[in-house]
Amino acid sequence: MIYIGSHISSSKGYAAMGRQALKLGADTFAFFTRNPRGGSAKEIRQEDVDKFLKIAEEGGFGKLVAHAPYTLNACATKEEVRTFAREAFADDLRRMEYIPGNYYNFHPGSHVGQGSEEGIRLISEMLNENLKKEQTTTVLLETMAGKGSEIGREFEELKRIYDGVKYPEKLRVCFDTCHVSDSGLDLSGEGFENVIDQFDKTIGKDQIAVFHINDSKNVIGAGKDRHENLGFGTIGFETLNHIVHHKDFEQVPKILETPYIKAEDSKKSYPPYKYEIEMLKQEQFDPQMKEKILEDNQK
Repeated sequence: MIYIGSHISSSKGYAAMGRQALKLGADTFAFFTRNPRGGSAKEIRQEDVDKFLKIAEEGGFGKLVAHAPYTLNACATKEEVRTFAREAFADDLRRMEYIPGNYYNFHPGSHVGQGSEEGIRLISEMLNENLKKEQTTTVLLETMAGKGSEIGREFEELKRIYDGVKYPEKLRVCFDTCHVSDSGLDLSGEGFENVIDQFDKTIGKDQIAVFHINDSKNVIGAGKDRHENLGFGTIGFETLNHIVHHKDFEQVPKILETPYIKAEDSKKSYPPYKYEIEMLKQEQFDPQMKEKILEDNQK
C-alpha cells in the first residue's frame, strides 16, 4: 500500500480537506498553514478537527504534511524577515498539535549573500528556539534546487542543520524529486539508487519522511525549480513511478505539487491530481491526460 495525495486548499478547514482528499482518491495530503505568501493564520475550530479525525480514521489516511509559507526565511539578512520566520514557525508548531503526530515541512531558507555557514547557523538557531522534546509534530527540511542562495541543494547542508540542533530526533527530510533533479542529481535508471546511497551515507535514508513527487520542466542541474506534470517533464513517469513504489519507501507519504492544466484559449485552469494519482496507482502513464482533464472540465 502506498500513501499518496496532493496539496489541498485549507480555506474551508480540516474536514473539507479530508473530504476533498477522498474525492481525489488520496489517503494523505499537504496544506499550507497560512497564506503561502505569508500573513496570519485562520482560527482552528476543535469541532472541525474532530470531524476531520473521524474522516481520516475511516479513510485510512497516512500522516499529513503541513507546509510553511514560502516567505518564511530563517536566514534572511533583514531582521524583520527573520522575526516573521521565528514567530510564524512557533505559531504553526503550536497549531499543529491540534492534529498530533503529523509533519510540518519548510524550505530551509536563502542566505542572501551571507554564506551557507551563517545561513545554517541561523536556521539551526530558529529550530533550537522552537523544537521541544514534548512536541508530537516532526519538522521536515526540504531538499532544494539551489535557486539563488537557497540552502538545501546539497545533502551535506541538511546534515549540518541536523548537527546544529538540540533535538535532531524531531527532524526529518522531505525529498522533492524536481528540486533534487534541478540541483544536479540524475534520478533515472540506477540514478535514484545512487542518489539514495549518497543520502544514506550523509544523513540516513530512514530520515526521508515524505516525498514531493514532481516532474521538472528543466534539464538536470538547471537550479531553477519549475515543476511539471508527471510524465511530461525531463524526469519522466517511469522514474517517478519507480520512486513512488520503491520497496524501501512504501509507507512514506508521497505528495504531488504539479501545475494545474490550463486551456490555451481560457484563463481557467484545472487540478491534475485525481488523474495523476490514478496513473500512479495503475503504474501506467497516460499521454492524453492533459486533454482528458480539459475535456472533463469543459463538459
